[in-house]
Amino acid sequence: MPLYEYISGAPEDPDSSCRVCAKGFELHRPVDRAPLEQCPLCKNPVKKLISKVNTPKITKPFSVTDAKKAGFTVLERRDEGVFEKQ
Repeated sequence: MPLYEYISGAPEDPDSSCRVCAKGFELHRPVDRAPLEQCPLCKNPVKKLISKVNTPKITKPFSVTDAKKAGFTVLERRDEGVFEKQ
């Protein structure tokens, strides 16, 4: 279930919104549901924020030396189905 962020629809008038929507809030909602239009507490209008997307960092693959330093056992293929430690 995705995480959506909402904030008060009237940021220029902080007195009209509650403490939750004035600062903004996060909400888990199914993808097929329409976005919220009102704050669940004070019923004032809210707008959905565009959040940063979490993407994996692309890193270089481990070298044999890096793998050994990290504590992994490095195996080398010797024959069909036969592996030996390096």
